[in-house]
Amino acid sequence: MANLRAGLIGLGMMGRNHGRVLAGLDGVDLVAVADASGQDPHGVAKGRPLLSSVEELIEARIDYAMVAVPTVYHEPVATALAAAGVHAMIEKPLAQDTPAAQRIAKAFADAGLVGAVGHIERYNPALQQARARLENGDLGDVYQIVTRRQGPFPARIADVGVVKDLATHDIDLTSWVRQQPYASVAAGTAHRSGREFEDLVSITGRLADGTVTNHLVNWLSPFKERVTVITGQKGAFVADTLTADLTFHANGSVETTWSDIANFRGVSEGDVVRYAIPKREPLLVEHENFRDAVLGLEADIVTLEQGLATVRVAEAAIESSRTGTTITF
Repeated sequence: MANLRAGLIGLGMMGRNHGRVLAGLDGVDLVAVADASGQDPHGVAKGRPLLSSVEELIEARIDYAMVAVPTVYHEPVATALAAAGVHAMIEKPLAQDTPAAQRIAKAFADAGLVGAVGHIERYNPALQQARARLENGDLGDVYQIVTRRQGPFPARIADVGVVKDLATHDIDLTSWVRQQPYASVAAGTAHRSGREFEDLVSITGRLADGTVTNHLVNWLSPFKERVTVITGQKGAFVADTLTADLTFHANGSVETTWSDIANFRGVSEGDVVRYAIPKREPLLVEHENFRDAVLGLEADIVTLEQGLATVRVAEAAIESSRTGTTITF
């Protein structure tokens, strides 16, 4: 069978990484790249045609496209691809707002095409392991999922704030790892760097099954942190997605006879295990799954409907901060 013909549009920082992976992906030929500027600042093309529009990319007879343009251009690029019968994976967030995300999802559904959103954290080895172990019942009932995603401001971001750029990672991975939609969110934001958009957010929420969630996200910390803590009946998982490490802190089985301490602590400290897990590059795994989905094979992709749900929750968090209310779904 002939290789799939892939195209890439958007040659910024993320486009550079997508281009690198697509260029070496088994069963796929990266046949052309495009950027509205007509420029290739990171040398992604490597001898391939360098185009300047999605229409030119479609004319290259591609089977699917990777969309890595700025968020505000996701809708026109994605809907043009759908109209041309081209499958697409679109960088997160799916769109700049809920109506645009709805239109993208509808365009691909109506055309019977495979569409996905590039929520790469789902493919981090630590979170993949956590998801599998939760499914296996290793934590028992899940009580709470807390994420911390903070670090210095990345100069690549210009068209959205920290909620839609970073917090969408946490919203998506939390819903996915628990396999539950959000039922409510309440949030507070701040603007401290002089930009138009928020650069700090704290989001408290609840999933449909009652799991309590909390996301602390900012562009104001001088250190970089990417941590997910899942607390349950049998202990807690700590997933560090910077190092792709998953650690299990078990509830202890040793009885605490000192009554004052026992009453205060609730559970006792047990064994701590850092799992030895395979660590493949998340971006490669993400592209392998989308390739397989296009081929009609079994695959784990972030669907456009799931991407739409994430945008909806992100917008609810911004609205909650603006109005001082809890938003329910």
